[in-house]
Amino acid sequence: MSNETLMARAAAPLLETVHGVKPDQLGAPTPCAEYDVRKLINHLLFWGPSLEGAARKESVPPPAGADTELDLTGDDWAAAMEAHMERLVAAWSRAAAWEGTTFMGGQMELPASLVGGMVVGELVVHGWDLARSTGQVAEWDDDLVAYLHAEVEKSAELGRQMGVYGPAVAVPATASILDRALGLVGREPTWTPQTLS
Repeated sequence: MSNETLMARAAAPLLETVHGVKPDQLGAPTPCAEYDVRKLINHLLFWGPSLEGAARKESVPPPAGADTELDLTGDDWAAAMEAHMERLVAAWSRAAAWEGTTFMGGQMELPASLVGGMVVGELVVHGWDLARSTGQVAEWDDDLVAYLHAEVEKSAELGRQMGVYGPAVAVPATASILDRALGLVGREPTWTPQTLS
């Protein structure tokens, strides 16, 4: 499996999900407790330049302030997300993006392959979040999900230290590999909006 195709394969189901979000669902809760749907889309847009910069070995700090304070979604949030994903996929589709070291979040220097794996995780996990929140089903190919699970196993503790993953959720060994990956990053795979009621 080529690293250069990973981001495109992670992004496609996320984008399909974003285009399936109805305007009246923007305030819906998500499995990511501090974000509703709009704020989760905003979170992806907020960190986008930093994650694109990482593919170019550039330290790109996020905008000033927290991602919950700055609204980047605007009127056409789906178009904004599509443009962001095109740039992100293009940046990570070069073999050189995955080589050497680069910057995560504009600060910490880490192996580029580890950062790339965490960015793939960001797209898959938040794509799953958005799908669960809006009654959609997002599906990624088996090879990509197996790659994600292996990467999450390597980066879970670091991710928790960085505050990007929550406490691990126990998931049965018989669960799907996607559910096991979700549990490692702190998601409850059975979450639905009704879980909160």
